[in-house]
Amino acid sequence: MEYRPEVLADLDRRVAAALPQWGLSPRTAVTLLNLSENATYRLDDPDRGRNLILRVHRIGYRTAAEIESELAWIAALRAHGAVTTPAPVAGTDGGLLRVLPATDAGPARHAVAFEFAAGKEPDKGDDLVGWFHTLGAVTARMHAHVRAWPAPAGFRRPHWDYDAMFGAAPVWGPWRAGFGLDAAGAAILQRALDLIRRRTEGFGRSAGRYGLVHADLRLANLLVDGERLTVIDFDDCGFSWLVYDFAAAVSFMEDDPIVPALADAWVAGYRTVLPLAEEDAAEIPVFVMMRRILLVGWLASHAEVPIAAELGAGYTHGSVAMAERLLSDFS
Repeated sequence: MEYRPEVLADLDRRVAAALPQWGLSPRTAVTLLNLSENATYRLDDPDRGRNLILRVHRIGYRTAAEIESELAWIAALRAHGAVTTPAPVAGTDGGLLRVLPATDAGPARHAVAFEFAAGKEPDKGDDLVGWFHTLGAVTARMHAHVRAWPAPAGFRRPHWDYDAMFGAAPVWGPWRAGFGLDAAGAAILQRALDLIRRRTEGFGRSAGRYGLVHADLRLANLLVDGERLTVIDFDDCGFSWLVYDFAAAVSFMEDDPIVPALADAWVAGYRTVLPLAEEDAAEIPVFVMMRRILLVGWLASHAEVPIAAELGAGYTHGSVAMAERLLSDFS
């Protein structure tokens, strides 16, 4: 378990000790905002009038080269105007990728600071269908940018494909460890995964279907402020199927009745920027199920994260029901 109470207490102390790396005063308020893959803090400096967001990385999840590649893509997207996203903030020595030194309680950790962005996570009260139309267009602009962008030498980001998700060393842990998963449910999920493997293999990896994507456009990584949509947290960006970006966008709500309307809106928004073939759109339910089973494993391997306790076995049982529907629809 990564974020035990004593680890979090140590992280709080390390973040406070690291404030001078960004020229922040000792009076800076350090507030833990979120625990997920990483620990995210808000830093409010009353003396400098600065507000930053600090991402402290999970041990061993990303290499320095992968983080630097993520930051390179963010810089290119911002320069191109493809997406509204906060800029990384350099330390006092000009470097973006920082290190929180090791302590007796744990090894050194990577950390990156970002500008503070105003807004809140969208919800159904914010016309979620309308925002997914906007998100579709934003997603397509990111995909269009990648087609013309010469990635820098040494660019390193992971692949989000079947083997990475469900192979011998699944990146987010084995789905069979899912909360409350019994033998009957596991058999259904395995049948769904067999279907997913066949369909993704048939779908292929042509340039118009597979490439660099955000890979985690879920609601928690979107901020709405007036008519502006801001995208945050590119920590999971990598190479995958382009429509996987929609599947990730409905994470943890995949079986909500609103999802088909969100898919239609996202596709319509996407097509205002780039073409999306009907056969590509038709595969969206397959990728939504793929993401859902991936998250069954993620919740089990991140039991200390609040959303894991919130969703628990109910998420697994809902995944089995979704798998049964997928098998019926694509039989």
